[in-house]
Amino acid sequence: MLEPARNSASLPGKSRAILTRNKNLYTDPTAHWAHDRKHPVYMIIDLKSFYASVECVLRGLDPMTTDLVVADRERGEGTICLAVSPSLKAKGVSGRARVYEIPSCLTYISATPRMAEYEKASAEIYGIYLQYFASEDIHVYSCDEAFIDITDYLDLYGMTPKELGMELMNAILDLTSLRSTCGIGTNLYLAKVALDILSKHSPDCIGILDQDSYQARLWDHTPITDFWMIAGGKERRLARLGIHTMRQLAETAFADDSSLYREFGVDAEIMIDHAFGREPVGMAEIKGYRSLSHSISSGQVLMRDYGFEEAKTVLKEMTDEVCLQMAKRGVATNSISFFAAYSHDFLDPSGCPVPAGGATVRLRTVSNDESAWIPVIAERYEKVIRRDAPIRRLGVFCNDIRDVQSSGFQLSMFNSQGRFCPDLQAELARQDKVAKMHQAVLSIKESYGKNAVLKGINLLQAGTQMERNCQIGGHRSGSTNRAAAEKMEKDRIQMRNRNAVLAGM
Repeated sequence: MLEPARNSASLPGKSRAILTRNKNLYTDPTAHWAHDRKHPVYMIIDLKSFYASVECVLRGLDPMTTDLVVADRERGEGTICLAVSPSLKAKGVSGRARVYEIPSCLTYISATPRMAEYEKASAEIYGIYLQYFASEDIHVYSCDEAFIDITDYLDLYGMTPKELGMELMNAILDLTSLRSTCGIGTNLYLAKVALDILSKHSPDCIGILDQDSYQARLWDHTPITDFWMIAGGKERRLARLGIHTMRQLAETAFADDSSLYREFGVDAEIMIDHAFGREPVGMAEIKGYRSLSHSISSGQVLMRDYGFEEAKTVLKEMTDEVCLQMAKRGVATNSISFFAAYSHDFLDPSGCPVPAGGATVRLRTVSNDESAWIPVIAERYEKVIRRDAPIRRLGVFCNDIRDVQSSGFQLSMFNSQGRFCPDLQAELARQDKVAKMHQAVLSIKESYGKNAVLKGINLLQAGTQMERNCQIGGHRSGSTNRAAAEKMEKDRIQMRNRNAVLAGM
C-alpha cells in the first residue's frame, strides 16, 4: 500500500474542506449539468506521470519536485523511459525520451521499473473509485486512466461534475500522495479530449467540454495528433487530403465524405463523428461488448540483435508459451501467425529498413499441443525469414481461438499435422495425455511460480522465457531478487556444459 508523504485527515473532512475552499476560484461551466438530463456526463481521471510518481512516493519524495526517470538501464542507453517526473518534463525532457536523450547536465534519480508495485498502486486507486461509484459505471482504460459515468451520481452527492471531479482528485491525493488530472465531457470522446488537451493548461487540472465548446475552442487546434485516436499515420493521410484541423475534417465530411471513406474505410465513420464532437458509444456499450473472434498473442523486443538460429529458439519458446496459455483458457486453434522484425540498422540497397518477415501456419485440426505447433512453425520460419539479417522483434498470434469443450470438432483419421492416423483411439488417448500434462504444469506454476517448471530450450543462452517469467508487461516486476537471477544464470551454465559434453561424445 502506498504511504502518503504527509499526514492525511479523514477522507470526508479534508477532501471537502479543500473542495469548499477552491470551488469558487474558477467559473464552473458544469453547474447546470447536474439538473440537465438531456445528455450523460462522463469523467476520466489520469494519474500524472504515474510510474515516476509512484517511485517518488515509495521513496518518501515529492513527485512534483523530484527529478526521476523510470527506465531499465540494463537494456542500454537507447531504452525508452517508461515515465519521467513532472519536474523533469518542466525542464524539457520528453515523457517518452530515450535515456541518451536526457541532457547530461541534468542530475536525476534513475529508477528500475517495478511493475508489481505499480499494479498494486493502480488497484489501490481503483478501490478509491469504488468508494464513490459502482463497478459497472467504471471502465479502466489503462493502469493510470479510468472512465466513469457520473450521470446518476450528481444528484446523489449534490455536486456539479466539476465539484465531483475535484472531490475525487483530492481523495486520491489524500490517500496516496499521487496527483491527477481530470477530463469531463458529455460523451466519452469529449471527456478524453478535455483531459488530453485542456486539463494540462487549466489551473485546477480539470478540462471540461460539451459539443458546443468543443467546436468553439478546439476545431482549429493543432496539431491534430493531440486528438484521441489520431496518430502520425492518420495525420499524414489526412494531410494528403488537405486536412490539418478538426474543422477541416468536419467541413470535408459535410461536403462529401466519399474521399474519407476511400482513404480510411469504416474508420472514417469514427473520425467524422469525432470531428463534430459526437460519440455514440457509452458505458453500457463498453460493458456489453463481446468480440466475435478471439486471439492470444505474445510479442517481445529482444535485448540485442539476434541471429537466425538464436531467434528461432526464442520463437519456439514463445510458441510453447502461447500453447500453454491456450490450454489454461481451455481453447485451441488451427491457425497461428508469427513475424520477425529486423534491426533498424539492417537496410536494403536503397537505404530503407527491410520490412518484417512472417507467415500464417495452419493445421488440419484445432490444437493447443506445442509438439504439433513448434515443428511446423520452425519449418515455415526457415523458409520465410532471412538468414543474413539481425532480428530485433518477434511476435506470435493464435488466430480465431475456439473453446475445446463446446465446439464439437469433427473427428478425423488424420492427426493435427496431417499424418494418417489409423488408430483413432490411440490418438485420442495421446491428446488426453497432453491435456493432463498441461494441467499439471499449470498447477505447479500457479503454486510455485512460472519458473518452477522449465524446458531445456529455456536454459539455452539465447532463451528469454526465464527472464520474461519474472516480468509484467515486458518490464521488470520488481520481485526478482539477486539470488533468483544468479540461480537462472547457474542453470544456464550447467545446461551449456552438459550440451558441450554430449556434443563431444
